[in-house]
Amino acid sequence: MKLVKRIIVVLVIAFAAFYLITRPQDAANAVQGAIGAVWGAGVAVVDFFVALAAG
Repeated sequence: MKLVKRIIVVLVIAFAAFYLITRPQDAANAVQGAIGAVWGAGVAVVDFFVALAAG
């Protein structure tokens, strides 16, 4: 099972490197989108707790 996990990790890293080298603009857009999604989720969680504290 460890071997399969290691192979999958290597393949994902290789694909990410290939994507970054061949399509840098698209890779940058993908990273920006992921960061935006994480940021939006964080803002939503903070808004939830603020509303919860306000009662």
